[in-house]
Amino acid sequence: MSPATATVGDPFADPIAAVDRAETITETTLVVGRSATLTLGTDSLIVLDEGFTKEGTGRCCGLLPSKSKNTRPIPFHNVLWADTSELSLTIWFAQQTSEGFVQPALISYSVEKTNGSTAKIWISKLLDRAYGESQRRKRIKVLINPFGGKGSAQKLYSRDIEPIFTAARSVIDVERTQYQGHAVEIAENLDIEAFDIVACCSGDGVPHEVFNGLGNRKDAQKALSKVAVVQLPCGTGNAMSWNLNGTGSPSLAALYVVKGIQTPLDLVSITQGNRRFLSFLSQSVGIVAESDLATEHLRWMGEHRFTYGFLLRLLRKTVYPCDLAVKVVIGDKQAIRQHYRRELGNSPSTGKRGTRSIATDSVNEELPPLKFGKVGDELPEDWQLAPYDTLGNFYAGNMAYMAPNANFFPAALPNDGTIDLVCIDGHISRITALKSLAAVESDSFYDMEHVSYRKVRAFRIIPRDQKTGYISIDGEKVPFEPFQAEVHQGLGTVLSKCGHVYEAPGV
Repeated sequence: MSPATATVGDPFADPIAAVDRAETITETTLVVGRSATLTLGTDSLIVLDEGFTKEGTGRCCGLLPSKSKNTRPIPFHNVLWADTSELSLTIWFAQQTSEGFVQPALISYSVEKTNGSTAKIWISKLLDRAYGESQRRKRIKVLINPFGGKGSAQKLYSRDIEPIFTAARSVIDVERTQYQGHAVEIAENLDIEAFDIVACCSGDGVPHEVFNGLGNRKDAQKALSKVAVVQLPCGTGNAMSWNLNGTGSPSLAALYVVKGIQTPLDLVSITQGNRRFLSFLSQSVGIVAESDLATEHLRWMGEHRFTYGFLLRLLRKTVYPCDLAVKVVIGDKQAIRQHYRRELGNSPSTGKRGTRSIATDSVNEELPPLKFGKVGDELPEDWQLAPYDTLGNFYAGNMAYMAPNANFFPAALPNDGTIDLVCIDGHISRITALKSLAAVESDSFYDMEHVSYRKVRAFRIIPRDQKTGYISIDGEKVPFEPFQAEVHQGLGTVLSKCGHVYEAPGV
C-alpha cells in the first residue's frame, strides 16, 4: 500500500508522517536534529535550520549568508567531505572568510540511530555532487620550497593549504627541497603508484624541476601521464596557478586542487648543445627574458620587478639580433581565433576526463623521440628560416598568463599540440611599446598590428652579434646559445578547474 492510499480512510492522518522516511531522505533531503533539513539543490547544499532565527543557537560554523533567516547555502564546489557516526552527521566545507581566502568550517547535526544507513546513502549523493568527475581523497606529495619568493612557503602551507587538504581527507606526504635541482631528484625517484599529485608550494621553478624529473625516468611517459603536477602559489612567479586555477591565493588554489580535474598538458622539448630538457610554461629571448632574469636582485619588489626591468630596457630601445627557423601550424591571427573557438567548443565529455588512460605501449617508454632532431642537426626543409636583425622580443608560450594580468598568449590551449609564438620588432616607438605593455593588462595585446602571433609546432633560434645575453626557459636562466623547441601534445598532466582551457580571457 502506498503512503497516498494509506491516508484515504483517515482524514486526520499526517500525510508527511505516512510517507516512508527512508524513501524520501535518500533522494535529496535529509531530516537532521529536531528542526533542520539538509537538501541537495541544483548547485548548492541547502541548510534549513529553524535554529538560525534564534540568537545564539546556530549550529553552523561560517555558512554563507542568505536572504532567508533560516536558510543557508553551501556551494557543492566548497564541500570538502562528509561523514556520519552512530548519532551525528558532519560536513566539512571551505568557507570564505575574506577576499581571496578560504578556510575549513563544519556543520554538525544529530542523526537518529535508526536513520544511520539512510544518512550514509545521502552523504554518498552529496559527495557525488561535490566532486563530480574529480578524484576524491587525492594522494598528494607536497614539495615545499623554503627559499623561493619571500621565503614564506612553509608558513603559507601550514596556515592556508594543509587545513584544506586535511579537511578533504587527502593523503599527504610533505618534503622540503634543500637545494636547486632537489625536486628533479625527488621526481626521478618518486613511487608513482603511491601518489596521484605532486603539489609544489613554490613559484614556477619547482614545477619545472618536477616535470623534468619525471621526464628523466625510464618510464617517463607513464609517469608524466599518471602523476598530475600542480602549483600552490608560494613564490614570486605563480603563472601556473593563475592559468589552471585563476588565482594567486594559496588557500583557493588548495581548494581547486582538491576539486581539480585531470587535464593533459602539452610539454615542450628543449635541446641546447647536447642537453634535452622539458618546458611547460614559456621560452623567451629579448626584453622579456632580460626583464625577468636581469632583475633577480630585485626580488624584494615582488611582481613589480618585471615592470621595472621592462621599462628600463624600453627606454634604451635594446634589440636582440638572431636567426629564427619555425615550423608554422597557423600563421594568421583570424585563423588562430577560429582554431581557439573551435577547440573551446570541443570540450571532452565528462566520462572521458576524470582519470587519464595510459597506452600500454608507452608504459615503460622514455620521452618521445624528437621528430625534428636537435638544435645541431640539419634544418628540416619545410621550416621557414628568416633573419631578425632588430628583434625586440621573442616570446613563446605554452600557457596564457605569464603573470597576474599578463595574458601574453590569449589563444594558448593546454592540449592543442602547438606553441604560441610572439615576435615584436625592437624599433617600434617607445609610445607603441608602452601601449603594448598596457594592452597586455587590458587583453587587447593580441589584436595590435605590430604583434606577430603564430601557432607553431617547433622552432630554432640562433642569437647572433652578442657575446652575452639572457634566455629564459620557464623563468629559469639557460646558456646564451642556440636552442630548439618541439612540442609533445598532451605529454604531461595537470589539474585544472574545467579540464579543457586556461582561466584566462581567450580570443
